[in-house]
Amino acid sequence: MRGWWQELAGLVLPAACGGCGVARVLLCAGCAQALSGAAAGRVGPSPRPAGLPAVYAAAAYEGAVREVVLAHKERGALPLAGPLGAALAAAVRGAVGAGGVAAGAELLLVPVPSARRQVRARGHDPARRIALAAAGRLRRAGFRARVACVLRQVRPVADQAGLGARERRENLAGALGLRHGGAVRFPVDARIVLVDDLITTGATLAEAARALRAASIGPVAGAAVVAAPAGSFVRNRSTTRTEQRSCE
Repeated sequence: MRGWWQELAGLVLPAACGGCGVARVLLCAGCAQALSGAAAGRVGPSPRPAGLPAVYAAAAYEGAVREVVLAHKERGALPLAGPLGAALAAAVRGAVGAGGVAAGAELLLVPVPSARRQVRARGHDPARRIALAAAGRLRRAGFRARVACVLRQVRPVADQAGLGARERRENLAGALGLRHGGAVRFPVDARIVLVDDLITTGATLAEAARALRAASIGPVAGAAVVAAPAGSFVRNRSTTRTEQRSCE
């Protein structure tokens, strides 16, 4: 587990850019632009798991974005939670949609929980840390936003790495539930958005949505992630189909 001195060093010492490695900067201008949310859009894995809410991603999971996500998640580059949270905030705004959030209503970000063994190994919970940064960004933009860490794993699951879409669904089925007392944290008029750093098959977010429904919590307004595979963006698939038709 990371010691307090490691976290302090990450905050005060010059660093290489988490995206491209350029020296003495946390995140260079080019990599920051990739995480600006300018490319945010709706994404959908194929096949789409049952119960998956509408998902919005801030950026494609490639290049500098992929490096920043991994540096924060696996290599303990904790200050990167700031720019990742800003990207997630842009995706959250897409998830709540054109209707926005009614005056006085709360926007609740519900992070997908990490397994305890992963939190111990990494020394932090990446989704929770990014969600907190996103909520702060949203509050500065005028939203009544907060993080509700109400989900927990109720049974062990296998490592998801290398599993296909069907295997991931089976691995996660019934794996999440509500923390004791979690239901009291949800005001009746709250807009609930599930959040995570990354989506691949959508199985994890679908299971999180199921767990909230099983606890009679909802409806879920949508889900938001920092990054998704480039091919999963709905606009990209639409463009591809248009190009294919034009070549016929």
